[in-house]
Amino acid sequence: MTTDPTAQCEALQQRLGISFARQDLLVQALTHRSYLAEAVGAVSNERLEFLGDAVLDLVVAEELFRKHPDWPEGELTKAKASAVGERALEQVAREWDLGAYMLVSRGEEQSGGRERRAMLADSVEALIGAYYLDRGLEACRIFVLRALASAMDTIERREHEHDYKTLLQELFQARYQTAPLYEVLNESGPPHDRTFEVGVIFAGQVLGRGEGKSKKEAAQHAAEETLRTIPEQESPAEDIQEPASDQSDRLDGAEN
Repeated sequence: MTTDPTAQCEALQQRLGISFARQDLLVQALTHRSYLAEAVGAVSNERLEFLGDAVLDLVVAEELFRKHPDWPEGELTKAKASAVGERALEQVAREWDLGAYMLVSRGEEQSGGRERRAMLADSVEALIGAYYLDRGLEACRIFVLRALASAMDTIERREHEHDYKTLLQELFQARYQTAPLYEVLNESGPPHDRTFEVGVIFAGQVLGRGEGKSKKEAAQHAAEETLRTIPEQESPAEDIQEPASDQSDRLDGAEN
């Protein structure tokens, strides 16, 4: 794939079936900050990412609000977190093959930057922000809902509720820019028939507890319990701290 910005923009517009009046906005949306060191006068997509994140939240929140008048605030919050989370945006970026169109430094490319989930998700937000500025909210709404059709269908089928750990992580990333911590609070039973109690830890407090015959099962139950109360947990991000624990086992990953 060429790194000529004009060619990048033309190819991507053809692929997505959209057109920009202001090509400079699209170029900026495709420009990763690493590229600035190799292109005089280039502007990174970080400001557009900020704007696109807000537009994305508005469009999805309004769509869910309109389609589900009976859903309480907590249910709407969880569904929106699933639709606009990093994993969902990464899927969109891969469907668009967006990484191939990004303007990145040689070093970033050599280190596999085009395939990184965070960069792909951020780039989708930047593209949405650019399209909003270029075409306005209504056109952007159509574009966003078309891009997120798969994620929104998953919500309509209520499938987003099945993996409580993933859903809680996406909600935490959106609200606090961090991931929840899981710790084994207790183990009981004989070695061949252990029962684990796992807690979700946030700001030094246990927000939810769950039990299971494996740490993974217990963590899912703890995440499910936390999701029932998380709308009331509005602690600011600066209050997040590592929990003090000398005896609890830390769960380091989704597969534990």
